Amino acid sequence: MNHLLDFTVSETFTDMLVRFAICMLFNWFITDRLYYRKSHRPDFYFTFMLSSMAVFFIVFFMIFVLEDLKAKTSIGIGIGLFGIFSIMRYRTDSIHVREMTYMFVIIALAVVNAIATSVSIVELLFSNGIFVVAIYLIEKILKQHPTKLIQYDRIDLIKPEQRNELVADLQQRLGVNVIDVQVGAIDFLRDMAMLKVTYEDGSTPDADVNGKLKLRRDDLTEIG
Repeated sequence: MNHLLDFTVSETFTDMLVRFAICMLFNWFITDRLYYRKSHRPDFYFTFMLSSMAVFFIVFFMIFVLEDLKAKTSIGIGIGLFGIFSIMRYRTDSIHVREMTYMFVIIALAVVNAIATSVSIVELLFSNGIFVVAIYLIEKILKQHPTKLIQYDRIDLIKPEQRNELVADLQQRLGVNVIDVQVGAIDFLRDMAMLKVTYEDGSTPDADVNGKLKLRRDDLTEIG
């Protein structure tokens, strides 16, 4: 009860706020400037930022509570939380590898900033900066092209020997320079195939593709 009525700000709390600010600043930069500018997924923007905040506070407070209890397993529990959150999986929609990688990095930074209480602020900034530079360089090297997932009615052109005709037909219909075409689900009853078309037009990747070649039954529409 005495702790509840104590309104003084401890050194630990001040240190927590500084580390929290660093954590959120770097995770915001990664989410907003490196991920969102290409993917334009507000749902993952929301998830990354709030997950980072939640993991940081959980790990930080758990470590200091255990230290107050003279426990020696704080680091182990912190690493355990890191593992749990890093492999978590949403049951609503499958998450593409790129989003899962960003999620892993965001959670890793939150855990590192919360656990590294014996590390100086300069060393912490440098460690966070390594993540940012690495992501920036990889995104720069691996240029991502926009992609469309379409229902295609000319099923006779999906044969390997008809690939040139398929690309030409798609370029004429879509009005873009087609780079690659992948054939997914095929419906012979309705003469329809699902195509993932990668093209080049200087725009950003479509948000609703997620690198998949299949749609749910209710995503499909009749062609006629």
